[in-house]
Amino acid sequence: MRRGLAGLLMITVLALFASAPAMADGPSFFGLLRARDLTPFGYLRLDMKPGYIGSLEPGRWAVDSEIAYQNTWATSPEVERYLNQLPGRRTLGPDEVQAIRDLPGENYLVDLELTQYDVTLNYQISSAWSAYTILSAASIGGGKLDGTIEGFHDLIDAPRFGRRAAARNDVNLIFDLKSSQFTQLEARGYSGMLDPVFGARYAFASETGRWKGSVESAVKVPLASRHDNLSTGRTDVGVQASAQRYWHKQALYVSASAVYYAGTDQFVPEPAQIIPTIVVGYERRVTQHTNLILQTYLSRSVYKQEQTTLNELRGTKYQISGGFHHRRGPHLFSFAITENIQNINNTPDVGVQLGYSLNPGWD
Repeated sequence: MRRGLAGLLMITVLALFASAPAMADGPSFFGLLRARDLTPFGYLRLDMKPGYIGSLEPGRWAVDSEIAYQNTWATSPEVERYLNQLPGRRTLGPDEVQAIRDLPGENYLVDLELTQYDVTLNYQISSAWSAYTILSAASIGGGKLDGTIEGFHDLIDAPRFGRRAAARNDVNLIFDLKSSQFTQLEARGYSGMLDPVFGARYAFASETGRWKGSVESAVKVPLASRHDNLSTGRTDVGVQASAQRYWHKQALYVSASAVYYAGTDQFVPEPAQIIPTIVVGYERRVTQHTNLILQTYLSRSVYKQEQTTLNELRGTKYQISGGFHHRRGPHLFSFAITENIQNINNTPDVGVQLGYSLNPGWD
């Protein structure tokens, strides 16, 4: 219920803004938010970000940068019921871990916040071909947003989800699945560089310019530290196809990708597999300098029947993002809020994305 109300509120606010009259001739459209999967531990695998949409002359370059911040509190149903029965807050310890392991069936608890940083350098090789490099970093720590989220739950009279049984601002991971038992309580935060990504893109457009498309491929090279949980130590490869349709004041985007994920043996073991993802977005010009953007993200879970029988861990990931682009000369600023709209225990509670792009070729 909480997810549905939050998603409906976001869509309503964006619709009200989108109905505002657009000013005279505005800037170009700026495309989908270039954020990747915000799922906990999804930062270790290759996730094809929606492609760069700016127009560059051969020999020109542009830079995209993004910061994504998310808070995750996810539990299996049995763990949620157990935590809701506990009186008051506590620092989770061996007694709580044993009680969770004694619960019927498979169970888990994920309590953390993750910040991801991405810098993408785009270089135009020819009128059709471009190349890019993505340098990324991640920081995992306690829940600085825990109090805010709990306050929001109180405001809308939402269920407690077991949050109030655990101390705030901790990193807690408990997995008791048929494929793995893993526990970290009050884990230290850690941060560092992730594996770099290298890619190439071929773009084309219709004669009128109302349709544009691109195909691309990328590879994640395992150069970061496995010891610090910053790399899977394996190479991932992906392909992506994108289509864009433009009108006078609005644009529609579709991006579909498939990634060969080589798997990992960290946390919960994940087998090598092909992961499909689709992103659909709508952009609306509302002023000469500002566009609104609404997009949805759908991706298949990495967990199979062999890892767990829990439906939510194996369910498709659904996320919706709403925000805006604002351009000033060669500078583009973006902001969006991301919310889970289904299968609430396999994606973050809430995420915030900030972006900045520099295109020296823009006027």
